[in-house]
Formats: sequence, C-alpha cells, structure tokens
Amino acid sequence: MTLQQLRYLVAIADHGTMTAAAEALYVAQSALSRALKALEHELGAELLVRDGRTVRLSGEGKRVVRLARTVLETVGAIEDVGRAAVAARTHGVRVATTPTLAVDLTGRVIPAFEDLAPEVAVDVARCGDREGVFDAVRTGDAALGLVDVPVPDDLRAHPVADHEVVLVSPPSEDLPDPLPLDALDGIRLALPTRGSGRRCEMEAMFAALWVRPVPAVESDDRVHWIASVLNGEGSMLWYRTIAEAVFGESAAIRSFSPPLVRSVALVHASAEPSGPARTFLEFARLAGIDDDT
Repeated sequence: MTLQQLRYLVAIADHGTMTAAAEALYVAQSALSRALKALEHELGAELLVRDGRTVRLSGEGKRVVRLARTVLETVGAIEDVGRAAVAARTHGVRVATTPTLAVDLTGRVIPAFEDLAPEVAVDVARCGDREGVFDAVRTGDAALGLVDVPVPDDLRAHPVADHEVVLVSPPSEDLPDPLPLDALDGIRLALPTRGSGRRCEMEAMFAALWVRPVPAVESDDRVHWIASVLNGEGSMLWYRTIAEAVFGESAAIRSFSPPLVRSVALVHASAEPSGPARTFLEFARLAGIDDDT
C-alpha cells in the first residue's frame, strides 16, 4: 500500500469519476486504474463498483476513504514540520547551548536580538553538556554553539562575554562576601555526577585552587542544584547574572576574592556560517551578550 494509492482513491471520491480524478492529479487514467486495482488486490476487498464507464465507492471503499483522509492529513502535518525546519535553517538560526547558558540566552539575549532583527527566528537546542554542544555544531544540527571556553581546535570560537562565577548559598550560611577562594575547601556544593565532563572540569579547577569541596548533591540536572540551595542542603557555583535572575532574594550570592571569571564564546564549524547565523553572531559580539565583570 502506498500514499499514492490512497491519494488516488480519495481523488475519485472527491471528483466522482476516474476521468475527473486523473485530470485533477495530472496522471494517465490507465495508471490510476492500475494503482487502484493493485490496492484492491492487496486488501482483498472491492473498493470501487464499476458499471461501464462509471464507478462508485463500495461500502469498504467508503471506510477506506475515511481512513485514507486521516492518514493523508497526518502525513501532511508531518511534511509541514519538515518544511518549517527547512525554513528555519534558511531564514533562522539554531543555537546549541548548555542548560546553564540557555537561561540567559532565552531570557535576555534572544528577546533583545529579535527586537533588532525580527525577520530572523532563533531556535535554542539545549544539550546536556559542552560535548553535546560541540557535536550539534559539528553535525550541522545547530549553526552556532554557546559554551564556556576553551573549545576544540576544529571549531572556530568568537568570545562574546566574561561571566563572573559566584557562590550561591542558602541565606542562613554565615560566609564573608567576597569569599576567599580557599574557603571552598570543605564547603558543601551541588556538583555534576562523577565522571561527567563538567565534573572533571570542576575537579581540575578545585585541584588548581588546592581546595576540596564536599558533594551535597551529585546530579547533572540543574534543577536539583537549585533545590539543594533552596532546601538549605548546600551551595552551588553559577554565573552571577543567571543566579540573580533565578534566585532573586531567595539565596545569598557572593563574589570570590580574587574574582572567578569564565569566558563564553559562540562557536561554529570552520565553514563560514549562514547569513542569519552571522547576524546573530555579530549582535552577540557587539551588544547581545553583555560583559558581567
């Protein structure tokens, strides 16, 4: 059974005759007739009652037409998804990023960009970690990726911001502000799961600072980190702008002394990005993703 056969059957139901259906579909009447006979043979049911030059739907034919309309409408909806995706690639830009950076991207950067360039649609793909962002850019699933630096050598990076890393703690925590970096030693922190890329990066940073925090929560889901702070279980490291937007007055947000800063860059494959991607990239470099420090 093919979609073409179903379209032929529905066309006969809509136009009343083989001749009219063939003309509407721009096919030879003989081809239409052969396709429908093959469908009847496969189903083992007579769909059309033929009487000389005229045809009418049998009872089974009417039931198949009703079902065929549903099938064809569903297929049309699926095809619309594909057409929308092509349009987005042509007239829009898809940006892959991590859950942390997605907060600022969707909450502040994209609305500002769309005010400036409403003709360019921006779609955000949330990846579990940096490696997922890199893979999305390499495979073409996303035109751009927003990540912390450094980035792999096979991708081109355009620094767009320096984000201040802060300690977000339950209000009850009695800690100085700013907080000396060595005060991280022994503090209870929400951390990524052991062995994950982000956990390895944080462990390397802790080793360089000669500190060893105590895991309060080990999860790759930022929601669990936020909950651990709100429940008084521990603290977390986050970017200041994002922490302030998410927590407001519900948590204590402290700077480090000396300040702890991480650079963020938009990355793309070595090939020149598309026009919409270039537009978004230039916006981010000039004004879209502000310097927090």
